Amino acid sequence: MKNALVIVTLSLLFFTGDYLHAETLVPDNAAQPSELTAKEGQKPPVAITQPANNKQAVDNKSDEPLPSVDMTEDLLFKLLRAELAYQHGDWQLAYVTMLVTAQETRDPRLARRAAEIALSVKQTGEALSAVRLWRELAPHSDEAGQFYLGLVVLGENLTEAKPIFAERLQEVSPQARGLLILQIQRLLARTKDKNAAFTLLENLTAPYQNLVETHIALSQGAFAKNDLERSRMESKKALDIKPDLEIAVLMLAQAIPSRAESLKTLAGFLDKNPKARDVRIAYAKTLIDDRQHEEARRQFEILLKEQPDDLTILYAIGILAAQMNDREGAEKYLGTYLQKLENNPDEERDPVQALLILSQISEDRKDFPAALKWLAQVEPGPAYLEAQVRSAQIMASAGDLNGARNLLNHLKPEGQREQIQIIIANAQLLRNANRAPEALAVLSQGLERFPEDTGLLYDYAMQAEKANRFDLMENALRKIIKLAPNNQHAYNALGYSFAERNIHLQEAYTLIDKASKLAPEDPFIMDSMGWVYFRLGKLQEAEDFLRRAYAIRPDVEIGVHLGEVLWIKGEKDAAQQLWREASRKDPQNDMLKNTLTRLRTKL
Repeated sequence: MKNALVIVTLSLLFFTGDYLHAETLVPDNAAQPSELTAKEGQKPPVAITQPANNKQAVDNKSDEPLPSVDMTEDLLFKLLRAELAYQHGDWQLAYVTMLVTAQETRDPRLARRAAEIALSVKQTGEALSAVRLWRELAPHSDEAGQFYLGLVVLGENLTEAKPIFAERLQEVSPQARGLLILQIQRLLARTKDKNAAFTLLENLTAPYQNLVETHIALSQGAFAKNDLERSRMESKKALDIKPDLEIAVLMLAQAIPSRAESLKTLAGFLDKNPKARDVRIAYAKTLIDDRQHEEARRQFEILLKEQPDDLTILYAIGILAAQMNDREGAEKYLGTYLQKLENNPDEERDPVQALLILSQISEDRKDFPAALKWLAQVEPGPAYLEAQVRSAQIMASAGDLNGARNLLNHLKPEGQREQIQIIIANAQLLRNANRAPEALAVLSQGLERFPEDTGLLYDYAMQAEKANRFDLMENALRKIIKLAPNNQHAYNALGYSFAERNIHLQEAYTLIDKASKLAPEDPFIMDSMGWVYFRLGKLQEAEDFLRRAYAIRPDVEIGVHLGEVLWIKGEKDAAQQLWREASRKDPQNDMLKNTLTRLRTKL
């Protein structure tokens, strides 16, 4: 109930046009069901605020008859006391004063104010009492009715809401009844008891089975209570009435458990209705989920051909091209997206992800000036620090280490997290430049400022290991374990370090076993377990763990370890094959070179 104020006062649930939200298939820009009752060429009704009959409706804000009440000193005192009490945090006194005064004066405005006070502190029970009085005092107030319905439904009192819903459905004009059904379904969707809400919706819509909106509402209601079979049945009934209705087929596809069957349903609809844009967008998204990237891209390109300036589609194709490693395509579409966005700014669209991808593409082909140009366009905000750190890394890769460090040192981080991020980035620049002692010193200075930050401690431990300061590494990792007993990386790193140096093997096993229990599917922890088994002389167990790790992630160093186990077992051809694969991936890998030298073999 903590969101009651927001929910009830957004003109109130009952008259919102936000009819439904299908999480997986219904696109954000899908056609609104209000369009279902509009004739071609006409605008659909936006909201129903009064029954469309011959009885004159009365607006509570302007024409609602109000009692004649003299503003006596006593009444003025009560009103001022109530408002002052509310301003000072005593909502109970303010609420009771307003409610009692409303009862005495019979003024609906005071009952309304009592309801507002209760809602502002999320007291829905008290708010409902005030709204009941408000409706009694202003029986023709549509606003009071809206508040009442919202609170009744939020309070799960559907029996009380039923006659009001039924009356409104009877009184509303036939042209607007479909929209009202959808609004009722949307309001009922807020309730916790989905079965009761669906039963009420069934009863209310029983006389209106000829309306396509009835079956859309029932389909969505059934889906909300996880009755997929009923949801599909109602969607099909909606399609029987209106075969080209996009929202109906989207809901049908959403309720089909099989993704393949869902895709088939959408594709079949598109064959008959090739201009169904919302369905094509949903179809493309589902293809992406099914990893059918080529076909998804083809669908997006069809959409783009129809609307070449559609920023959403341009962005989608660009991101998809990047995922498919089509750098040229990603640059083309994301570049066009950014250009059009620059020409027609849209505050709802964030260019940051496109800029980061384009920067990475330029960096990958060693075009460092272009990479920096893209990053320079990232404006201050959540991604600004990331962009600056990446800029520093690119500058260092281009040979300007001093400039890179100067960039980092002149940043103005906000809070501890950003300060630590800059410290770690600075150390990384030095480490990559083979200036390990300076990197260790930077991290050490950072720990003087933030001695209990586990991320900083971990980086310090890894750098200490590279500097052969195993004492410092061990102390840092043990401190992490003490500070964060569920940090699997610390257990794994310490255990692997012991196994790699062939010392404390029983403790190494215990540490890695703890890490494995915390993250059983982590391939690097599997690699560590395989390596400690190898050190313990248990070759079959070592091979089993390393093969599992390599199957999950064919990392170079995992392959080098597996190759050594196979070599010692006498399976030298298999070992050589693994090492050749590792060499193709990373010819300069130090572990591979050291292993081949130690075993006195060559590829």
